[in-house]
Amino acid sequence: MQGFLLSRLAISMPTLLIVTVLVFGLQSLLPGDIALVLAGEENDPAGIAFIREKYRLDDPVPIRYLAWLVQVVQGDLGHSIKTQIPVTDLILQKLPVTAQLAFWSMLVALLIGIPAGIIAAVKKGTALDHTANAVGLAGLSIPNFWLGIMLIMVVAVEWGALPPGGYTPPTESLADNLAGMIMPAFVLGSGIAAVFMRHTRSAMLSALTADYVRTARAKGLFERTVIVKHALRNALVPVITLGALELGQLFSGAVLTETVFNIPGFGRLVVEAVFNRDYAVVQGVVLFTATAYILLNLLADLLYALVNPRLRG
Repeated sequence: MQGFLLSRLAISMPTLLIVTVLVFGLQSLLPGDIALVLAGEENDPAGIAFIREKYRLDDPVPIRYLAWLVQVVQGDLGHSIKTQIPVTDLILQKLPVTAQLAFWSMLVALLIGIPAGIIAAVKKGTALDHTANAVGLAGLSIPNFWLGIMLIMVVAVEWGALPPGGYTPPTESLADNLAGMIMPAFVLGSGIAAVFMRHTRSAMLSALTADYVRTARAKGLFERTVIVKHALRNALVPVITLGALELGQLFSGAVLTETVFNIPGFGRLVVEAVFNRDYAVVQGVVLFTATAYILLNLLADLLYALVNPRLRG
């Protein structure tokens, strides 16, 4: 297991370094002069010169990248150019919101997607299978922002059952917090549930025709035991990897969903930073989410190695 972990780390570190190059390099190619933006309408030459010196805007891009990378390695993601608040503080403010939304969305996806995939595989060719596939295709096809708007109009406006948007910290009111999370979590989770369903169904169909399943049935084991203990355990290997990828996407910020439901998470933070040309915030948030994405993939590697020891190499 130690060798397996080291091999995955050896792959992850260069990947993270490439991410830093892309994050900094691509942002440097954006049109416009940040010094003029920060100077405001007055465009005072002395102010512009001060800004250029402070943020080293006249240095070559490789020099600025190396200086930024040294700061990042030391744990300093810089300060917001607009508010002068440390980027790390901004991330820590938004992280609980995004983490909570990601948790509930993934829970919805798991509770719907995996059971539906198992049932569709076990009942292959029946009405249940066709229904699960049709619902899964709909979940993949319906845009999140449209589903969110429809839920607001029907559930919040027409029925008055849930708040239309906003975020209430759980420390203020747990009931209001959970009520505000139901619709956005369902919007995000339903799309992921459709992906889980299709992958679980495919993996289960493959597992149910394997030799070890036929052997288990020949031993006279109950069908439920064969499905859960033998087939499902092996079918979960690709689903675990998929779950890590989907969770990484949730942490990277569900921009449209957070905008529709007015949730102050990573998605809105990045959008506002881009509009304000707050490069330090954009770089910090993207780097943080990319690191989380890589770590989640590393965790997925470890989990499916535990599920199936043959994959450890």
